[in-house]
Amino acid sequence: MLVLVASLGLAMTQFAHAAAPAAPATAINAAALAGNPFLKPSTLPFGYPAFDKIKDEHFAPAFAEGMRVQLAEIDAIANNPQPATFDNTILAMERSGRLLDRVQTTFQNLQGANTNDALDAIDRDMSPKLAAHGDAIFLNAKLFARVDALYAKRDKLKLDAEAKHLLERYHTDFVRAGAKLSDADKEKLKAINADIASLQTAFTQNVLKEANASALVVDNRADLAGMTDAAIETAAAAAKAKGMDGKYLIAITNTSGQAPLAVLSNRAVRERLMAASLARGSHGGEFDSRDIVLKIAKARADKAALLGYANFAAYALEDQTAKTTTAVNTLLGELAKPAVNNARKEAADLQTLANAEGGNFQVGAADWAYYTDKLRAQRFSFDENQLKPYFELNNVLTKGVFYAAGKLYGLSFKERKDLPVYNPDVRVFDVFDANGKQLAIFIADMYARSNKQGGAWMNAYVSQSKLLGTHPVVANHLNIPKPAAGEPTLLTYDEVKTAFHEFGHALHGMFSNVTYPRFSGTNVPSDFVEYPSQVNEMWAVWPEVLANYATHYKTGAPMPKELLDKVIASKKFNQGYMTTEYLAAALLDQRWHQLAPAQIPTDVVGFEATALKDMGVDFAPVPPRYRTTYFSHSFSGGYSAGYYAYLWSEKLDADSVQWFKENGGLLRKNGDWFRKTLLSRGGTDDALQLFRDFRGRDAIIAPLLERRGLNAQ
Repeated sequence: MLVLVASLGLAMTQFAHAAAPAAPATAINAAALAGNPFLKPSTLPFGYPAFDKIKDEHFAPAFAEGMRVQLAEIDAIANNPQPATFDNTILAMERSGRLLDRVQTTFQNLQGANTNDALDAIDRDMSPKLAAHGDAIFLNAKLFARVDALYAKRDKLKLDAEAKHLLERYHTDFVRAGAKLSDADKEKLKAINADIASLQTAFTQNVLKEANASALVVDNRADLAGMTDAAIETAAAAAKAKGMDGKYLIAITNTSGQAPLAVLSNRAVRERLMAASLARGSHGGEFDSRDIVLKIAKARADKAALLGYANFAAYALEDQTAKTTTAVNTLLGELAKPAVNNARKEAADLQTLANAEGGNFQVGAADWAYYTDKLRAQRFSFDENQLKPYFELNNVLTKGVFYAAGKLYGLSFKERKDLPVYNPDVRVFDVFDANGKQLAIFIADMYARSNKQGGAWMNAYVSQSKLLGTHPVVANHLNIPKPAAGEPTLLTYDEVKTAFHEFGHALHGMFSNVTYPRFSGTNVPSDFVEYPSQVNEMWAVWPEVLANYATHYKTGAPMPKELLDKVIASKKFNQGYMTTEYLAAALLDQRWHQLAPAQIPTDVVGFEATALKDMGVDFAPVPPRYRTTYFSHSFSGGYSAGYYAYLWSEKLDADSVQWFKENGGLLRKNGDWFRKTLLSRGGTDDALQLFRDFRGRDAIIAPLLERRGLNAQ
């Protein structure tokens, strides 16, 4: 996943708008800013953040000063007595806000990866101010008049293709932000944007706090039968850290399914864990998010209506490659029936297995992973635990992820210990291009923490831009459980794929070769941004790559070929479940955001149940990957009305994987072509045109249907 945060320039419309008019600097402000590390660009290589100098108290005054400075810059642009030109208006906006960008990218990245009560409080305070700041820019009538005047004569300005696209993109950003509204409606929009920003922040913080509060407490070690000794010791240590000596604490991750469900043989414990997971945010208490969900849905619907759209999904999708709700509904709807049919067949097989073992119960959501692993072992003579000894984290990263990037793109990596980090587990690498010149700095933050958001994501601390002379500093974040001291970090197959996936995002950021910050790296439509990262997953099981990293952590022996053959043979196994849980969440996201203001319900849980039934995906053994009350993709921002993007992108991905295979696979010429035509281009052209430049035609859906085992439905 990509975390959509503020990027360089004025690309703030991509995450939420941006910040509130700040008061003029005062003596108190000056004192508060003394020694603030954000006031000047970092002197570390590539502008890498000086984490050792950044303190919590630096953020608020730096935000205020950053907003004040940028508004002064914007005021100078808007009131320039000279006629508008590309240089004095568009480029001037691209160059504005450097201080705000530094503090905002660092803050949002840390707030997701290493938060605390102080940062959470700053986030709550700043969210509406950042929204108001964006409105102060994009609703500035004088500024828009200059942009509009340039847009009207864009064909006569003799701009190159990237510059012309930048002008057009700015005009679109302003219009979509409400620049053509009346003054009265602009004031309404400002209030709505502030509400949305505050509500999204509250939702995000609730999700993390509720996950921590929902951790399952188990009294007896015997009840954890099936878990490894190392995992049990980790659970014991987690309980001890909470003052519960002698007990065991199973952490909750943000998806509905929980990893221990695959191994816990005690069904009662499985059911307790599944129930705790599914109830998050909807069972009362301090972190209940139902009311927040309704307010977010209403505010977004109101915003869309004010801007002239039928609903928020229509507003959001217009700026994506999908363009319309009809296109998204059609894709999801076409796959729902065959996916659920597959899931029902899989459920029948699991029930047969459970019955054969003497189970006197109906297989449910808590049982699915447990019996799926058993059935996989029967059919393919292996289970996931056979793979883990071959997937040691450092090998996966350096001999797998990095190795594939070296073979395909000529990259090399050198770890460095001299740069400061915000957590001792974080690793930092210099990235060198094929010509030996440093390309980027890569940050790897792989372990789960109680103060870290769930899931996996990539973000950028510094984005590439020829205009600004900046080079990429990008980070990948995973949530791999950290083993007890002295124990190896052994990954599941899914965690290995996730590592390759997120590095695909990192490559998109590192290979950026654009002039303007507005187009840097992953600044592309959200239903396109997942595509390059999904393509990168293919190298996880490419024979040459796998042979290089999949060695036994104790003996160094390579993974037996027959084991890999079984992994590949089982790739379509359980696809009914995996497709259905994803589609259920994607359809829920659309259903919430295709509501008009008058259609917002009063009962979140009831609405969700009805929606799943109406859409034909209400199959209890397969709950949505995210239920509404912990659906961060949808209600925290970034992927609002956009969770379909993973499947939309997978159509492009599956077709691209076929291209790589047709052209010889892991070859430099293939990597160089993908880099040249697509990865380096950022948002400089229409996203689907970039795909055509790479593939030579539009994508076809057949490879996706084949991959998911839906082609025979």
